[in-house]
Amino acid sequence: MPSSPYSEAPFIVIWETTRACDLACKHCRAAAIPMRNPEELSTDEARRLIDDVATMRPQPNFVLTGGDPMKRPDLEEIIRYAARERGVRISITPSATPLVTPERIRACAEAGLARWAFSIDGATAEAHDFFRGQEGSFAITLAAVQELKRLQLPLQVNTTVSRYNLDSLPEIGRLVEGLGAVLWSVFFLVPVGRGRADDALGPHETERVLQWLEEFARTSACDVKTTEAPQWRRVLRERRGDAPAPLGDRGGRVGRAPRPVTDGDGFIFVSHKGEVYPSGFLPLVLGNVREMPLSEIYRSSEVLLALRDRSRLRGKCRICEYREVCGGSRSRAYAITGDYLESDPYCPHQPDPAAGYRQIRSDARERRTAIAASR
Repeated sequence: MPSSPYSEAPFIVIWETTRACDLACKHCRAAAIPMRNPEELSTDEARRLIDDVATMRPQPNFVLTGGDPMKRPDLEEIIRYAARERGVRISITPSATPLVTPERIRACAEAGLARWAFSIDGATAEAHDFFRGQEGSFAITLAAVQELKRLQLPLQVNTTVSRYNLDSLPEIGRLVEGLGAVLWSVFFLVPVGRGRADDALGPHETERVLQWLEEFARTSACDVKTTEAPQWRRVLRERRGDAPAPLGDRGGRVGRAPRPVTDGDGFIFVSHKGEVYPSGFLPLVLGNVREMPLSEIYRSSEVLLALRDRSRLRGKCRICEYREVCGGSRSRAYAITGDYLESDPYCPHQPDPAAGYRQIRSDARERRTAIAASR
């Protein structure tokens, strides 16, 4: 089978620095709690993880998430070690709480942070704070963005699309542009943690949002990407043909992926206790960095090898003509069907039967070639 361009190293490594957070977001993958867990990776263990990431080629982007990374008193030390001592591109996705002070932002910037990502899930304070479960979160976000601008630290905005904000996406998009974000990362809710299936968009709503996002991206000053909606690449191909997708990074210091990044294929997640998952939305434990380097787990895990082999997909994803540029959300397939290789249940696209048959025959020929080569 064709090998993935991410077979040796992921494009992005996400480390859940802590599960502690003072917010109570309705969609929270981690079902975060206020207090830190004593079993979190220590500072020394974080350094070892960074050392491993630094050796991967091509070197991945390294993102600190949570919970809330601001809960860790060693945060700036970790950033400095990654950026200044190991040359790793490092970003952060903190929660908008009173812990985000101008002094803390400046300290992270001086330590070598490449990008700061805030979440905005409503176009107004009322809508955003309701979704985040904390009054004042919206105001803290806007105030912190002004400090980021002063420091010229690139801003990314993350938005989780759900039934709570589906109709206000145009207003959120205009707000994101007005804040000067270099990237709008639009997450499509997966029912894990606090996320409920009833809050997720259905197939046709998902398609409608993707079609609207393509129109938005044509004229927007910021880049657009999706998470858990790889159908975005199909929509771009359908609407733009062979024209280049809007994947250039306008002003940020973190590069963009040259091709789709999906669960376990270009993307890997390390929990606060060192457990490794294909993504934070796909709860299959692959190993632990306390016992084996992340690089070894990423290259050898049977689950990850399956995720990176699109010929092993099932249902309509297996025969889809957009299989290689999309592949469907493996997290959503697992959450809804219990099988991470099943078809993405929220994708409305119907594959072309003729293209599907050709794909199956091609898979069979490549499998026979691979078997013959191994003898």
